[in-house]
Amino acid sequence: QVQLAESGGGLVQAGGSLRLSCAASKIDRSVAGIGWFRQTPGKERELVAGLRFGASIEYADFAKGRFTVSRDSADNKVYLDMKNLQSADTAAYFCNAVCWTPAGTKVVCGWGQGTQVTVSS
Repeated sequence: QVQLAESGGGLVQAGGSLRLSCAASKIDRSVAGIGWFRQTPGKERELVAGLRFGASIEYADFAKGRFTVSRDSADNKVYLDMKNLQSADTAAYFCNAVCWTPAGTKVVCGWGQGTQVTVSS
């Protein structure tokens, strides 16, 4: 299991920017990637972006061109930089960790508690 903690959420005006942080208890060879998700009440959690270590970064269509995922290897942190935020981006944002199994498959091995982002119009 990987323990995760998000931070950086808050209230921002439309058009503004925020940086979310996901601090992981470990990022080693057992961790295949870190994903960012968001959820609003009554809706399913949706993928925002997925960082596959040693591979590509996947962005949801709504995130392309506005959101950027990056990693600080020294601090075991993954960031989600969001710009030009709109009211539709209001949600609780979560990060998760995906780990390798001994069989070479991937499983979700941790979720953070989430951080709220509220965009006022």
